[in-house]
Amino acid sequence: MSHVLIIEDDYEANQLLSEIFARSGYATTSAYTGFDGLDLAARDDFDLVLLDLMLPYKSGDRILQELRRRSDVPVIVISAKDTGQVKVDLLRLGADDYVTKPFDVDEVLARAESTLRRAGKAIEPRATLSYKDISLDESSWSVTVSGNLVTLTATEFRLLAILMRRPNLVHSKKSLFEALWGDYYAYDDKLINTHMSNLRKKLKSVNPETSYIETVWGIGYKLHR
Repeated sequence: MSHVLIIEDDYEANQLLSEIFARSGYATTSAYTGFDGLDLAARDDFDLVLLDLMLPYKSGDRILQELRRRSDVPVIVISAKDTGQVKVDLLRLGADDYVTKPFDVDEVLARAESTLRRAGKAIEPRATLSYKDISLDESSWSVTVSGNLVTLTATEFRLLAILMRRPNLVHSKKSLFEALWGDYYAYDDKLINTHMSNLRKKLKSVNPETSYIETVWGIGYKLHR
């Protein structure tokens, strides 16, 4: 699964991009400042970076320069600045493509796929994950339990997908938080607990006889054996 880093300080725009790409079968990580984006890029291997220009603390063009000193990861700039000279300057700095805000969803996805192909990065097929009687289809953004469709929020879907991709791993609450929201909020385990509780209730409502998610006290969560 291709992994996309979204560096965008506008919360709604960041979450929209995250949801769009997640529904299309990509893993996503969000950052809301330039510093956080660079830190995440240094700690993980990403297949693509979506980069805003107007960021707090460190501008997008400086981030692009620093990324290019140490990485050839494909970068698509998404910005409201739409002058020809700005685009030329950013392409010369090392951007692979440029999308102007307000952006069209289909255009962003098409440019991402084209950029990944040019970079020689295979676009992995969207997965269907299975565990016990749960089936999670990333291409249709759907979950069934014992053949019954379960309606999940985007956060609940992503949370379940994280657990099902690595079923034997104990996921710490902090790692789940960072995977879902990046570093935008101060870490809050109550937020993870709330979403996990809601997810458990929805799964149990379909099959109350089966345990799906196990709490590992003092650490986090894992799928129940």
